[in-house]
Amino acid sequence: MQYQKQRLQGLDLARFLAFVGMVIVNFRMAMGIKGGNGPLAALAGALEGRAAACFVVLAGIGLGIAAARNDHAQTVNATLRRALFLLVLGLCNMLLFEADILHYYAFYFVFGALLLKLSWRALAACIVALDLAFVALVLTQNYSAGWDWHTYTYSGFWTPAGFGRNLLFNGWHPVLPWLGFLLLGILLGKLPLAQRAVQHRMMGWGALVMLTAESASFVLRSLLPDLSELLTTKPIPPMPLYMLAASGSAVLAIGLCLRSADWLHRQRLLQLAIPAGRQTLTLYIAHVLLGMGTMEALGLLDGQSLATSVTAALIFCVAATVYAWWWSRHFERGPVEALMRRLAG
Repeated sequence: MQYQKQRLQGLDLARFLAFVGMVIVNFRMAMGIKGGNGPLAALAGALEGRAAACFVVLAGIGLGIAAARNDHAQTVNATLRRALFLLVLGLCNMLLFEADILHYYAFYFVFGALLLKLSWRALAACIVALDLAFVALVLTQNYSAGWDWHTYTYSGFWTPAGFGRNLLFNGWHPVLPWLGFLLLGILLGKLPLAQRAVQHRMMGWGALVMLTAESASFVLRSLLPDLSELLTTKPIPPMPLYMLAASGSAVLAIGLCLRSADWLHRQRLLQLAIPAGRQTLTLYIAHVLLGMGTMEALGLLDGQSLATSVTAALIFCVAATVYAWWWSRHFERGPVEALMRRLAG
């Protein structure tokens, strides 16, 4: 019991930090802020595609742990029901925020549930195959189809062809190759994550993979400038070096959170983050409805600086943390988590 408690606390901390990163990225996007110089711009740029990827890896870890605890058929049935719930919720959220990730999650979970019984080697082979399939599509198809890159809007999303293209190939978080992050999480979920040796290996290998991918991208883009778009570690398009860099940063961050959980608990800091880490679905919806909705009502979505967007994001995260702590003192689960549990099991 103590083993599971410690492990889950570290994962909840990682979910909380990934949520904060996603809010910073999404508020910046909602305000239409691009580029920039200085520490804030570097921070926001570093979080793009990384915070969301960490979230998906964590979802895979949760799925892998659930599969180890429960009957396989039970896990698959519950996962598929929750995928349907997330699909409906995500499509509703799309009406307000076009960079929604929840409807992609629905399909990650569907494919993840079907692949749960695969061996380590088979899951690793699937991750590589997803990356290669995406590269093949980029080289043979029009990645910009449907996109207006000036406004970050996507035309034809609500048509069958546009939806499928966005979902599988050129959306914000397409199944090809983003499903690989979930499969990586399933692989990690098979490890004894509470063991310090495992946590140290996660930090070491995560840092090594991340730095190797970033270094390789820098060198190769200098040598092959005509192929720079294929050798980037930016999330759009999600090429193999990006997938490696984001996977490495996710494993590093999760390893750090697992390793530091006990110390943070003794400092009485972990208790502040855990409730928010366990209500990230509720808080994700809230950051669109309440966070962005409030900024729109105040006229803060246009003509703002990066400092304003980061400040607004941090204010929202502090408020969300306080709310989640208060809610956890009265209820076991967040409101959206409780609704999903009731409807989908």
